[in-house]
Amino acid sequence: MGALHVRGGSTDPAGLVNLPNFLTVLRLLLVPVFIWLMLQPGTMMRWAALGVFILASLTDFLDGQIARAQGLVTDFGKIVDPIADKALTLGAFVMLSLDTELSPWWVTILVAVRELGITLMRMVLLRRGVVVAANAGGKLKTVLQMAFIIALLVPWGALVPRAILEWIALPVYILGGVMVAVTVWSGLVYVLEVWKSSRGRGAADQS
Repeated sequence: MGALHVRGGSTDPAGLVNLPNFLTVLRLLLVPVFIWLMLQPGTMMRWAALGVFILASLTDFLDGQIARAQGLVTDFGKIVDPIADKALTLGAFVMLSLDTELSPWWVTILVAVRELGITLMRMVLLRRGVVVAANAGGKLKTVLQMAFIIALLVPWGALVPRAILEWIALPVYILGGVMVAVTVWSGLVYVLEVWKSSRGRGAADQS
């Protein structure tokens, strides 16, 4: 399985200081900026929060693309990149649950349990010398979560008449349903892959 590998004693040949890692750290730094903007009243602040979130989301796409294209994949990036994703998405879900009825608290809690549970599992595996990279299901989940958040962040009331808002809400609800399903599914797949890998390593150690 490509998502797991046992870390040796050597450091990453790419080094820690590179553009992909900079973009990852930048995404983390944008999280409190986004939260502060969400706490401010007014449509302009909502547009600003949307802009910051989109910028942070773009760094998520770019850091991985650049790292793979230029051979700059590091253990630091594998660990911090998903943490930055979770900080951004969970921060957004919490703020949206506080601010709008379109993101109910049960969705935020479900996403938080999944994300924090996987993060805890990553930390446990890391202490055992196993670095866990995000799998394809996890990446799809992140894309859907970010798309759903962007759809909720747009101040539709300032753009379209009230009669059209109901037509916009329907596809947003559908997107949210798909996002929740993929969030749960990808989490289960991740746990299953880790379990299979752990069993395989255990059998190899006994042989």
